[in-house]
Amino acid sequence: MPSAPARSSPVTATRRRLLRRGMLLEGLTIGYNIAEAIIAITAGIFAGSVALVGFGFDSIIEVIAATVVGHRLLAETRGSSVQEAARQESRALKVVAVTFFLLSAYILWDAARKLGGFEPPLPSLLGIIIAALSVLLMPALGWMKHRTGRALGSKALMADAKETMVCWYLSVTLLLGLGLNAALGWWWADPVAALAMIPLLIHEGREAWEEAGESD
Repeated sequence: MPSAPARSSPVTATRRRLLRRGMLLEGLTIGYNIAEAIIAITAGIFAGSVALVGFGFDSIIEVIAATVVGHRLLAETRGSSVQEAARQESRALKVVAVTFFLLSAYILWDAARKLGGFEPPLPSLLGIIIAALSVLLMPALGWMKHRTGRALGSKALMADAKETMVCWYLSVTLLLGLGLNAALGWWWADPVAALAMIPLLIHEGREAWEEAGESD
């Protein structure tokens, strides 16, 4: 007996508007984080700052996560089936989870290398500026993503909102580390600030992975 055709997800005018808003927010995330990654990694390499380079890699991870979630939202606007929408939701959550774990591993390795080798980073005014800018912008972006994701019932978009808020937390710790190094010469504050990011990253990664299993 032939299987029943996949049902298309009903997309009302209100839901379509929310989907477009979600895609716009992910587009803003991608554009900002590409610029942030280039600036942070370049400034981090010149200053020898593990926290700054790690922050730049986090920006790349944010781009990957936002691209996957944005693709999931776009698929629904194009009339993907209910089953396909669920699969893409789960896939997006898993990608977000893996990006959390990858960032944790990188920070752990590079911070341990810096502390073990006693490599003091140089002060970085550019790093302080980009960190301060993210401290100001990320809360609003994360809040709008969470609100839109909740209205859509999209766990993937809400998980990405959490990653955006993690970016805010990283910005705060980065700003603290760079500021202490520049003002007081506390070079160890930079890798220690980076290590302080790891528990939250692992927690959010595990949560996103578990939610992906619930969406399968």
